[in-house]
Amino acid sequence: MFGLKPDLCSVPMPETHYGVDDYAKSTARWCPGCGGHSILSSVQKICKEKQYVPEKTVFVSGIGCSSRFPHYMGTYGFHGLHGRAFPVASGIKFRRPDLNVFVITGDGDCCSIGAGHWVHAVRYNMKMVVLLFDNSIYGLTKKQTSPTSAIGTVSNTHPKGSVLPPINPIQTTLGISNASFVAQTTDWNPAHMYATIRKAADHPGFAFVRIVQRCPIFMKDLYADKAADPDSVILLSHENGINLDPAIAKTFKRVIEHDPSDIHKAREYAELRDGIPVGLFYQNTENPCYDDYGAHNLGMTVAEKTQALEELLDKYMN
Repeated sequence: MFGLKPDLCSVPMPETHYGVDDYAKSTARWCPGCGGHSILSSVQKICKEKQYVPEKTVFVSGIGCSSRFPHYMGTYGFHGLHGRAFPVASGIKFRRPDLNVFVITGDGDCCSIGAGHWVHAVRYNMKMVVLLFDNSIYGLTKKQTSPTSAIGTVSNTHPKGSVLPPINPIQTTLGISNASFVAQTTDWNPAHMYATIRKAADHPGFAFVRIVQRCPIFMKDLYADKAADPDSVILLSHENGINLDPAIAKTFKRVIEHDPSDIHKAREYAELRDGIPVGLFYQNTENPCYDDYGAHNLGMTVAEKTQALEELLDKYMN
């Protein structure tokens, strides 16, 4: 028509760009002052920065205050059974490695009923981001001792104070075979928390981030003084660690230079008692990932799968 080439008549369509609002859903129902609000904001910002397609992004949770998280994201979500977030997320990633998978869990959901799944999920090292909301108390069920509660914690299950030493989630994860990314941050330092989760999102395997979180209702005194005291936090710093703006890095008064490839030093720093160490404890991008194994036949047609099954049957039946 009029001698014009077809490509000259086409209208260029702009690429889809997602804003923060594309990752928001309903209003978060956490208590005022809960650290979950700042974590949610950071994750939504990271989804925007990474331009994750909402329908190709999945948030999986178990049970607890933290596990409401999928309801507040404009993505796919799976709010599962208590302690079962890891096997659900692993199943999703195993057969759909193209999806962006996040696991949201709490100190009870992960470190108590879900502890066995936690161990094997670390060992599988599938690419996903795991955020452990650790406020050292069972908040959803109104103040019971959790696996990370300090000795002497007064709760409804231990009115005279808990008697057992707490689990150290960082030390535990570092002790599991094939651990590849272990980091820690706090909810009251949003810049460091954002940078930590962003680093985890870029990791090619299982990225475990423990977030030391405040509970203003049932554990309001646990971290109140620490959040107000710059000396209470120890920054693990390295060029291969968490990438912080220099102006933010200068706000940390206590700094330890730590190479995240050194797992032995990582375990040593995980046991620090005179402050909360934050940063990247350990990273190894060369560890094997089980989702790579599971994805090898995803492109097969039904006919090809049928043929492969028939060949196996012929092999073992003859």
